Amino acid sequence: MAGGRLGTLIRRGKALTLISQLKNSSTRVPYGGSSSPALPPPARFAGSGSHREGFRARFASFYGFKSMPKSLYGQSSRNMSTSIPLASPSKMDLSNSGLRLLVTKGPHAQKVVGIWLFGCAAWVFSLVVLGGVTRLTRSGLSMTDWKFTGGLPPLSDDQWLLEFEKYQQSPEYKRVNKGMTLEDFKFIYWMEYAHRMWGRGLGMVFAFPFVYFLAKGFITRQLGLRLSALFALGGAQGLIGWWMVKSGLEEPPSEYVQPRVSPYRLATHLTSAFVIYCGILWTALSVVMPEPPSGTLEWIRGAARVQKWALPVSLLLGMTAISGAFVAGNDAGHAYNTFPKMGDSWIPEDVFDMDPLIRNFFENTSTVQLNHRILATATLASVGGLWFAARKVNIHPAVQSLIGSTLGMAAVQVTLGISTLLTFVPVSLASAHQAGALTLLTLMILLTHTLRRPSPALLKSLTSIPKMKS
Repeated sequence: MAGGRLGTLIRRGKALTLISQLKNSSTRVPYGGSSSPALPPPARFAGSGSHREGFRARFASFYGFKSMPKSLYGQSSRNMSTSIPLASPSKMDLSNSGLRLLVTKGPHAQKVVGIWLFGCAAWVFSLVVLGGVTRLTRSGLSMTDWKFTGGLPPLSDDQWLLEFEKYQQSPEYKRVNKGMTLEDFKFIYWMEYAHRMWGRGLGMVFAFPFVYFLAKGFITRQLGLRLSALFALGGAQGLIGWWMVKSGLEEPPSEYVQPRVSPYRLATHLTSAFVIYCGILWTALSVVMPEPPSGTLEWIRGAARVQKWALPVSLLLGMTAISGAFVAGNDAGHAYNTFPKMGDSWIPEDVFDMDPLIRNFFENTSTVQLNHRILATATLASVGGLWFAARKVNIHPAVQSLIGSTLGMAAVQVTLGISTLLTFVPVSLASAHQAGALTLLTLMILLTHTLRRPSPALLKSLTSIPKMKS
């Protein structure tokens, strides 16, 4: 009896030991990390550890709002011989990595400040589009005076009549809108008033949270100086806008010339808006994504090569946008409504009629439109060349996708420009064309931001760990 009971206990003990081993192997061994028996992993984590880390390296750096430190680690699934996993967030925190952040007080502060800055950038975007609609509807000269702080619109019939009488003294009314009714005047007045007040609203949306974040200690000295410069430029933008409008309230040099604002002043106003937009957008990206997508040393080297090509393309895109301001300032879009030829010829005969020669590129309607056509075509070809060259370089997949999106937007923008020209510049298409320019500029800003060089701390982490053998 004793021998039988002992045998039974031994068999039960072996069974319990086997069950315990099976449980341990299924719950404690990392997926793909051991050759010992284990239960199959869930479908959403299917694949080896290297595949999961490669996925994390490709996409983690774009989730700045959710978990900023994830952009500092991960390994490539393409080339394990050069792929080096960095320290996990528990071992290498952003605040202790030597990286100089623009926002202090942790990830929550980064998220809040980032949302605010992206909101301000979107506000500038809408303000530029609204300004384009105001110009296209010939509403910009409806208000003949200007106050820095603004004021209430006309609220009574007498006040409306007073504003209308002021407009009737302007050259635009006498030469273009003679006989305009009060109701028609109200439309163009409200367009200009909305544009001005929307700009002042941006100042408040920018200033009040800025002061609050400063008081909370979220903003570093470097970020504070940058945002102060952008705020000052925004204030100057209001003065530039009135300086531009004032040129359209002056009598034209000839009775056969329609009153319009100076193309130089319009280009200054629009370029300033672009600078403010790019500055806010770049700063917002730097707040939420302090490190560019990295993953591997090979991707970083590839990004450095692509950056050398992307910077000249960005410069060409900026020149094309500014040339578009001169097209608008000279009403050059109404001159030759044919494509690809300009009228019956490829190059009009009067492109160099003005003296000195340089004036033709800013004041000659034919030359201004020809210049914009050439720059737009060159921009599309350059973005296409960048996309083609980047295909042969081993770079971050997200960067490769972004270049493809930029090429697609460039093609859309050229199509919008041609359509606007052929249909005699309707407000809808012309406004979409201006919004398309800002969208393309946004993609180029995002591209150049992701191609920037990583911090020394990140590079040191990539090179300090020995290479893994394949």
